[in-house]
Amino acid sequence: MRSDTVTKGKQQAPHRSLFNALGLTPEEMERPLVGIVSSYNEIVPGHMNLDKIVNAVKQGVAMAGGTPIVFPAIAVCDGIAMGHLGMKYSLVTRDLIADSTEAMAIAHQFDALVMVPNCDKNVPGLLMAAARINVPTIFVSGGPMLAGHVKGKKTSLSSMFEAVGANAAGLISDEDLCEFENKTCPTCGSCSGMYTANSMNCLTEVLGMGLGGNGTIPAVYSARIRLAKQAGMKVMELWEKNICPRDIMTEKAVLNALTVDMALGCSTNSMLHLPAIAHEIGMDFEIDFANGISEKTPNLCHLAPAGPTYMEDLNEAGGVYAVMAELNKKDLLYTDCMTVTGKTVGENIKDAVNKDPEVIRPVENPYTPTGGLAVLKGNLAPDGSVVKRSAVVEEMLVHEGPARVFDCEEDAIDAIKGGRIVAGDVVVIRYEGPKGGPGMREMLNPTSAIAGMGLGSSVALITDGRFSGASRGASIGHVSPEAAVGGPIALVEEGDIIKIDIPNLSLTLAVSEEELEKRRQAWQPREPKVTTGYLARYAAMVTSGNRGAILTVPGK
Repeated sequence: MRSDTVTKGKQQAPHRSLFNALGLTPEEMERPLVGIVSSYNEIVPGHMNLDKIVNAVKQGVAMAGGTPIVFPAIAVCDGIAMGHLGMKYSLVTRDLIADSTEAMAIAHQFDALVMVPNCDKNVPGLLMAAARINVPTIFVSGGPMLAGHVKGKKTSLSSMFEAVGANAAGLISDEDLCEFENKTCPTCGSCSGMYTANSMNCLTEVLGMGLGGNGTIPAVYSARIRLAKQAGMKVMELWEKNICPRDIMTEKAVLNALTVDMALGCSTNSMLHLPAIAHEIGMDFEIDFANGISEKTPNLCHLAPAGPTYMEDLNEAGGVYAVMAELNKKDLLYTDCMTVTGKTVGENIKDAVNKDPEVIRPVENPYTPTGGLAVLKGNLAPDGSVVKRSAVVEEMLVHEGPARVFDCEEDAIDAIKGGRIVAGDVVVIRYEGPKGGPGMREMLNPTSAIAGMGLGSSVALITDGRFSGASRGASIGHVSPEAAVGGPIALVEEGDIIKIDIPNLSLTLAVSEEELEKRRQAWQPREPKVTTGYLARYAAMVTSGNRGAILTVPGK
């Protein structure tokens, strides 16, 4: 056992004395040491129930003959961090989580791990760590929040943000806004639509790192506790068979995840996290993969914010396995991939049934014949940009309009809420990329303001930052190269015509190459917004959005 390094032999007597100090018995030290990585805290609604999940995991591990030992991982609530300085610290925690988990697991020589995340950066951060550490590992998340109910309709966090825009436009009263505030988020759990947290928890099932139901069983259901106990028992089986993350998270598994991503209509943030996870297994992930997969993968789900269904509905309809079973009818998945169940993908989904064709469209009757995400390229985004195509209204799939240019999110929000953005405009928010932000802030406030003020079918938004999974509309993010490194988005001037053609995957600035070269020669890099602390180190090491905003050693 790996833990023999710290538990066996005379040289390890000092180590055992410290295990004695923890209250461990000799019998416990004889068993495999299983690290339970707990993302529990009291500030993130998706994490406030993880103490119960962790306790259930511990019971499962102990029942199956392991010794469970808990250590923590941090978590940021993107909703609470939204729209202010705190959002700069959201994406950057993904790497803190991966790095600190790697450090804890290797320093203490755990034999196996159970990852207990739930929200946006914890899931990919812990998947990255799992690939690095490569001991038998399983994931069990805290589960999604139930949808809220306002005036007889289901609601979610995106409804809340859009209500603020509607109130600013005089479309709803202060009393209505207060009702949204009090009823939109009714339970613990990751926010109830197909936002980033739920996207990544669902894709963890597809990658083979979580049991069936991991992405969809609501946080408040007792089935979630049972799932956690099963995960604790299952990790011991993985340890006995020596099935490790890199046996599961292969290139085929990553491509499966990207395929199901297209069918589910996941958050655009998956196009940051899947490349980062792929990087950890040595896979060169080009975001252009998305278009080839999208071309042959039908979009089967329109969960909020793209449509009126929620995670609880997807769970009742058969969950992620039912979506995979539909896709498998067209042979779109690699079914021979190993998973934490000890079985292959094909074995896992062979009995899955689509119980609600309104929530999961049959593969013969999709919402669209192509997938939920698209990568756009052109002279404005030579290295690519990402849009959640399934959440764009038809009239905005092709759009042309004048650029309204802002060098930070706050200035754009002031203009939108001040009525200075009108139908036809293309809002450009730059210097918000991984380096320029730094931290690549989500733009849920401006996209929600645009939608809430009734401009969602006539105004586009383009940024080198990124979007929340709760964003909808013609919101094009991850524009690469970013403005901070002199990408073309830095050269856009007020009034320039921008052409968006999502069906033809293009994003074009209607300015001659001669004029762009003149602007390029005149461009000067901006002074860094942050010069001290973690954000400054992050900005020095981070790559562009099209590479997943991974960290590299400067100069390499």
